[in-house]
Parts: sequence; C-alpha cells; structure tokens
Amino acid sequence: MNLIRKIKSFQTIELINKANEITLKEHGNKISLERAIFLSWWCEKGDCAFCYMSSQKSKIREPAKARRSEESIFAEAELTKRLGWNVEFLSGGYGAFTTPEIKNICESIHKITGKPVWLNVGITKDLDAYGEEIAGVTGAVEVANPELHDKICPSKSLDDIVEMLELAGDLGFEKAITIILGLGETPDDLKYLWDMIQTVGINRVTFYSLNPHKDTIYENEPQPASLYYAGVVAATRIKFPKLKIITGTWTDNLANIGPLILAGATGITKFPLFKMFGTGYAKRAENEVLWAGRELEGTFTDFCMLKTGKIPDPKVEPFIKRYIDQCLNNKSEQDKG
Repeated sequence: MNLIRKIKSFQTIELINKANEITLKEHGNKISLERAIFLSWWCEKGDCAFCYMSSQKSKIREPAKARRSEESIFAEAELTKRLGWNVEFLSGGYGAFTTPEIKNICESIHKITGKPVWLNVGITKDLDAYGEEIAGVTGAVEVANPELHDKICPSKSLDDIVEMLELAGDLGFEKAITIILGLGETPDDLKYLWDMIQTVGINRVTFYSLNPHKDTIYENEPQPASLYYAGVVAATRIKFPKLKIITGTWTDNLANIGPLILAGATGITKFPLFKMFGTGYAKRAENEVLWAGRELEGTFTDFCMLKTGKIPDPKVEPFIKRYIDQCLNNKSEQDKG
C-alpha cells in the first residue's frame, strides 16, 4: 500500500478504516487525556517561526518573572492525577530552568502522580542527570523535512535533536517527537518523518495542527484541513502499528477529535484544561470520544473528582484551590445559562 499516494489521491476514508482496525488490535479501545505542563513563557532562542514565545521574547524584560512557580506546577500535576489525566510532558523554553531545577520538579511530580515524567525542555546533553523520575525524552522536531525545518526552527538542529534522542535511548529512556501540521509541509514529507521514526526508534509521536499566533509569519495562515490531518495520522498508524500516537486540537476544532481517534490516536491533548473543564466544550470532547466507539480514561466533566485527592504540600494548597475555583466558576456560568 503506497500510503503517501493514497493521501494525495484523497483516499482518506480507506486509510482511516485500516488504521482504526490496527489501533483496536494493537492498543485497544482506551483513549487517554494528556496534559502538557508548561514551565515558563520565556525562551532564550525564541526564533521558531510559528511559536507564541517567539512573539513574546522582545516583550519580556525579566525572564525570571516568566517562570511559573513550582507550587502552581505541582498543583496542576495534582489535579491532573485527580482527574485521571496523564502528564504528557514537561515543556518549557530554553534557558528558563537549570537542569537541577528541572530534575527536582520531575522528582516532585513523580511523587505526586506516581508516574515518571516525560521531558520536552529543548535540546540537552545533560540527560545523565536524570533517573527513574523521567520516562522519556521528547524532541520538538515540528517539521521533519530538513530544509523546511532549518527555515522554521533555525536554532533547533535536527541533527542535534536526533543526537539527544539517541543518547536518551542509550540511557534507557523512551523517545518521542512532536510534529506540527500546517507549516508548509506536503504529504511527500512524510518520508522524512517515517525515516526518523524508524532509524531513531521513536516510541511516541504527538501531532499538532498549526495554531496561528499573532505577530508570527503564520498569523493569517489557515489550520490544516481535518481530513488531511486525519490522513497523515492514519498513514503513520498503518506504517507503525505499535507506535503511541497522541493528537492535539483546540477548542475551535473539537470536531477533529473523533476522526483523529479513528485514524489511530490513542491520546488527545492541547486543551485549556481549567478553562474548559465542565463546559460545553468539555462535554463535546467527551462525546467525540464516545461516538468514536472508545472509552475515555479520565474525566473532563466530573466536578466531584476535583476534590478527591491529597495536598502535596501546604504551599501548594492555595494554587489547587485557585484551579478548582476556576473550574467551579465554569459550572456557575453554565448553570446561569
């Protein structure tokens, strides 16, 4: 089966049907809710053409103030655990935290959730500093076509990302990459992605669709078509049956969820958790999973689960309360309607 040719000839439904069959056989019918926990809004590189942080770099005069407090990070991890979500990875811009600081954060989150953490904190050679507190390392590839990648992410060499991932594998960690669709790639560029998955031994891929940010070159560009997105995911699932695939979408594209699950996603991500929790958007996300014939792990709507858990530290309690209050405010607004 020539998968790229099928995408280009609009045979997406055929690809989805085959991918769905493979996914159910290899991964079952469970769908996880994934939460990337951000550490900072500062990135000392700040030159990825699509990235929100690239639009903020010149506006941030004191990078240290763009860091999140550890208490807010731990509160988010605790609520993620209560709601049955996974911490997809820790993510932050270059230069925001030191390696020892990140390690300490990982150790604390590991204790809170009972699960080791994935890292997505940029290209680093300090991986031997980490131990059982992390499960794997994520390389922010975004675009696997080398020529296009160099234009869009000039400070993140693909060779350096691959070197980091190979080091991660040597140290016994799993390996993941992120890919953004809608940056100017074509279906033919899948050959670069698939070659990387194969040669580097990638265990997990997170696909995102472009979220156009103001003051970037993509500000007025469209997000990728839903069937193109689903076709890419389906072809990748068929090519790599055992690969873990997570797909991300935003509140304005919740209709993508069902097709992406049928195309091979086993986890969904990129939601504004506390702003969405318990709202109509959250119910829609759960219904998308339901009508894809899958069983959701975790909840987006059960308010009782918000208060079922432990306080990791007294300093964290006010932040947990703040997040819960935000969710309960969503409920109040819904009740008014």
